[in-house]
Amino acid sequence: MGSSDLAELAQRLPSIASSAGDLEARSLALPQLACPVVHHFGPGLYVREVRIPAGAFAVGHHQRCEHLNVFLQGRVLMLGEDGTTRELVAPMIFTGQPGRKMGLILEDVVWQNIYATEDRNVETLEAMLLDKSPAWLDSDTQRRAEEVAARQADRDDFARVLDESGFDAATVALQSENEGDQIPMPHGAWPMRVGCSAIHGRGVLASAPIEPGALIAPARIGGMRTPAGRYTNHSATPNARMELLPSGDVNLVALRSIAGCKGGQDGEEITIDYRQALSLSGVRCIKRSES
Repeated sequence: MGSSDLAELAQRLPSIASSAGDLEARSLALPQLACPVVHHFGPGLYVREVRIPAGAFAVGHHQRCEHLNVFLQGRVLMLGEDGTTRELVAPMIFTGQPGRKMGLILEDVVWQNIYATEDRNVETLEAMLLDKSPAWLDSDTQRRAEEVAARQADRDDFARVLDESGFDAATVALQSENEGDQIPMPHGAWPMRVGCSAIHGRGVLASAPIEPGALIAPARIGGMRTPAGRYTNHSATPNARMELLPSGDVNLVALRSIAGCKGGQDGEEITIDYRQALSLSGVRCIKRSES
């Protein structure tokens, strides 16, 4: 979007405010821009950091409570729900009130929402802190239904893994769901979250771009599974692998480039080949042709 287009859109913003819901519904049908989200966890804090490119018109989810906003980089023309506009220029810090943020991104933005909480489950935090519009929920449901149909080959290959390893589905489920060896995500900055999977149940979803060979998240620490170790699903064509460290801990590492969030949509599901993960424990999967 050129400077003249931005100027024209900026003049039209007040008239757009009254139809923000309809605008969101129509924009969700269009290709979404990459908007990486990184989840930072620290003592008593959750920091949700988003990057939005210049030229985008951003419509945020409804915030339920006031919270600290740190505007690190960029310039944005904010649109109030009453049709008023206000230009914000980074850097600045302010307390955001309940409601939706909408704005025209004039220069690339880096924005942090900061919440006081000990919770480190992004799925739980989103349900507690955000209200997502019916238009967004409908769009997300439709997109996920299409993805479920496209991942049948992964479910079929998981059945082959069970056959090759000698495990049955009930035993695998019992071990996977055991809460006795699970811990929350450690403090740090993570380009992923747990959410609804198109393959099975819940899965690990990229929220920011991940480069080949990069650490996605620790999967096992001191013999305990993090959400990355608990929820990473199997795929016949994985984009990540489990890596055993000399300490005995296990990291989830990218095999190839993995796409992050686009608009408000989750990025790629992060997957591994369970055969490779089982081999770290000395379990060999034997194909019928080898037996």
